[in-house]
Amino acid sequence: MNNFLELKNIQKNFITEKKIKVLRGLSKKFKKGKIYAIMGPSGSGKSTLLNLISLIDKPTTGSIKFDTLEINFSENEKNDQFRAKKIGIIYQQNNLLSDFTALENVYLASLSVNISKKKAISKAEKLLKKIGLSNRLNHFPSQLSGGEAQRVAIARAIINDPEIILADEPTGSLDLNTAKEIFKLLKKQKRADRLIIFATHNRFFAKKADYLLEMIDGSIKSSNA
Repeated sequence: MNNFLELKNIQKNFITEKKIKVLRGLSKKFKKGKIYAIMGPSGSGKSTLLNLISLIDKPTTGSIKFDTLEINFSENEKNDQFRAKKIGIIYQQNNLLSDFTALENVYLASLSVNISKKKAISKAEKLLKKIGLSNRLNHFPSQLSGGEAQRVAIARAIINDPEIILADEPTGSLDLNTAKEIFKLLKKQKRADRLIIFATHNRFFAKKADYLLEMIDGSIKSSNA
């Protein structure tokens, strides 16, 4: 199986009162059809790595390549379009828009890829019903339980049929039973033409991935790949 995502010598520094090296020359290849778990203590660079893969942030040095496309980090608009079409992102705190209903939170993500509003609403309705939220379409985030809100966040992440799903501690703020339900839903998104990467502190969930990567001090130190 061909590699779909390749990270090469990725370094990420943050400048505060002094230079902080968060990622230190990290290189890794990822294949479609697989789920990768990234484990590591707080501050090991998990979230920073996901932000770089999602093109929300830029590496200090190094390259990111999707299939045959090497990312040019100066092309912001092009990269934003790539993210909207190809990448679905799920956060620990669901990051739903508080003034919009569950349905609106999901279908708005489709408008970014130039789908008509009518088609976007129809697609969002079907997706929310499929994941068990048919009676929550017009509820606001404040009216949803933690598990329901995270289901909406997953629906929002997958509505554009992304090739990559990135999840940063998607079960971190949930109780264990709800977390298991959400993780089961995430695993159901696995397909031969899709790559899923999630960061977690929870070894129980990490061991259910196809590959477990351990991050320490900005590098991937071990892997069961």
